[in-house]
Amino acid sequence: MPRDEWKLVQEKLIANDAWIMDGDLGSYDAVEVRLRVADTVIFLDFSLLRCAWRALRRSRERADFWRWLCTYGSQSRPVLMDAISTHAPSAEVRIFRHPAALSRFVADLSRKSK
Repeated sequence: MPRDEWKLVQEKLIANDAWIMDGDLGSYDAVEVRLRVADTVIFLDFSLLRCAWRALRRSRERADFWRWLCTYGSQSRPVLMDAISTHAPSAEVRIFRHPAALSRFVADLSRKSK
């Protein structure tokens, strides 16, 4: 989907009272649209090894995916962190480096919502 169309789709989604959006599509994305109204950002900052292993288990990926994954920490991550600080300065940012910490966080949210 062209970037301008993706921005319009996101504008419609963020018009709702509550929403959750997933993903970082790299240069194809327009994260600023959703970040500017986000109250919480959950950043999964898992290791390259963990991400590579999960990608291998999930499916066959193209070469451009592997290039992106291998350079994510040095190229894409800093750009995304800068976008978060620029477009979502008042959002609560939660960074999870281990799946177990994320699981505890989700379990805690589940208990609080009951």
